[in-house]
Amino acid sequence: MMALTAGDIAIIVLTSLLCAAVVAVIALLLVRVLRRHSLRAQLIVVSSAGVAAMAASVLAISVQMYISEHDLTVLVYVVGASLLLGVIVAVVMARAVRSSVSRFSSSLERIGDGGAVEAQRTGSRELDDLSAQLAAVSTKLDAARRELEQLDSARRRFFAWIAHDLRTPLTAVRALAETIEGGVSESPERFAGEVRAQVETMSRMVDDLFELSTLTSGAVQLRTQQVDLLDVVSDAVADVAPAAQRHGVRIVERGIAGHVLWADPHHLGRIVVNLLTNAVRHAPSGSEIVISATEIDGGRFVLGVLDHGAGVAMEDLDRMFDVGWREDAARTTTVDDAVASGAGLGLSIARGLARAHGGDVVAERTDEGFRMNVLLPSGAGA
Repeated sequence: MMALTAGDIAIIVLTSLLCAAVVAVIALLLVRVLRRHSLRAQLIVVSSAGVAAMAASVLAISVQMYISEHDLTVLVYVVGASLLLGVIVAVVMARAVRSSVSRFSSSLERIGDGGAVEAQRTGSRELDDLSAQLAAVSTKLDAARRELEQLDSARRRFFAWIAHDLRTPLTAVRALAETIEGGVSESPERFAGEVRAQVETMSRMVDDLFELSTLTSGAVQLRTQQVDLLDVVSDAVADVAPAAQRHGVRIVERGIAGHVLWADPHHLGRIVVNLLTNAVRHAPSGSEIVISATEIDGGRFVLGVLDHGAGVAMEDLDRMFDVGWREDAARTTTVDDAVASGAGLGLSIARGLARAHGGDVVAERTDEGFRMNVLLPSGAGA
């Protein structure tokens, strides 16, 4: 067998490169023509290009080698069979990839329609990873969609409740105004106190809405200082005392004196007033409301408000802090209250203010009754 010279090798390499370049150009032109057609056709062209380039190179080099007509015919059949097999393999692979793409397309459609999809096994690590990522994204989108629906439902209920609660004092003011205009009352000046009471009710509701908006937007500003808890609690009890007297309940302070913590005195007072108001509205007539204070480990402080009302179900202990929550009949107000706005915002505001301080408000059912606990950091650096 004759050894190949450097010239022979150069001719073989150049011939192979030329044939491969021609096939590549043809393949690129076909892909460009088929760019608006199915992906399967483009994949077939790309997959077949390598086999076609090899076949063209072998045939071109064989012709240059001046092999016999018989050998050339055999080679043509061999190359043709190989080329046909390569095209068949390309078609199968293109169909498999097309099937995977179709499944991904269907998954995307289901996600767009609001559904969730599961990860699928395609036989390709990259496609399996992509399917797993798509399933994870669909799960997150489904959870976010559900949360958005719940928030939208809560928003609509909230505005419905606000409209209802504002309508009550507005109706009363309208009735008083019509009475005065109609000259039914001989001394209309005595209605001034009733009008003022209704206006104050609406004013408290507007204040609650403004404060809740500030809390939800994160714009609340705390002016913390050393606060004597006894002073804050005493002022809050004095504010709630008229409503407590009308409801026939008594507020008792236990262990309040001697406690000092860092907090915003105004906002801390608002927390205490809201929790006491909630307790007064739901405590049985003739019972006591106990407000107590305890320091616990970890530099934290617990202020508890205990009433002897029926409380709420265990599954609603956290939901009752949602804006406008009024699901449990056991905690439904049956007596008019001049302290609370009635919009179902008091507990939401109390928890928001406590969290702004780095604490929280939690509810619990105890053997003694229903208890609200305000957890607050006791130190300035907490």
